[in-house]
Amino acid sequence: MEESQLFFQFLHKFVTLSQEEFDQLLRPYLKVRHFKKKEIITRPGEVEDHMNFITKGLVRKYYLRDREEINVQISTEGHIVHCQESFHSRQPSEYTIDAIENTSMVSIAYEDLEKVYSSNQRMEHLGRLVITFTMIIKDRWHMNMIKLTPRERFLDFVHKNPELLQRVPQKYLASYLHIQPETFSRFKHLLRERKG
Repeated sequence: MEESQLFFQFLHKFVTLSQEEFDQLLRPYLKVRHFKKKEIITRPGEVEDHMNFITKGLVRKYYLRDREEINVQISTEGHIVHCQESFHSRQPSEYTIDAIENTSMVSIAYEDLEKVYSSNQRMEHLGRLVITFTMIIKDRWHMNMIKLTPRERFLDFVHKNPELLQRVPQKYLASYLHIQPETFSRFKHLLRERKG
């Protein structure tokens, strides 16, 4: 299926949008971008100019703390990824976003999104719903970081994203889940014992 049609389907979770509305109001502003594995999508110090919907592949968002990469988001097909604060405030980002696998995404630039919002009240409403949705996911994630033990975080993540254990390097997942790499290895071992 064509990339922009996958985005069209995603938007249907929020409002009923006709193909004609999508083709007229949104499609002219969308661009499909492709990134090779390990290619940087957004660099720290840059203002995030795109909101991205992943159609194929896998990306991570991280920042550096004392030369250590701290992963704050790992996103795959059907997810939105961007440096939210930078995108909305128009201030330089502190994050790097890069591709863990060869990745394709449907992107819309900030200025074009503003044009879409001002063109139609329904589009502005849709934008608010999508932004609220991404904020709720982020908030829920932060709450899990606070409430759950490392073991509970690991099991919750594996239960919701079993395929990512195969697709994402272990060091990225350990950082993302705020678990020491050796503890993460031990938890993986527990999983194998449980299956055995």
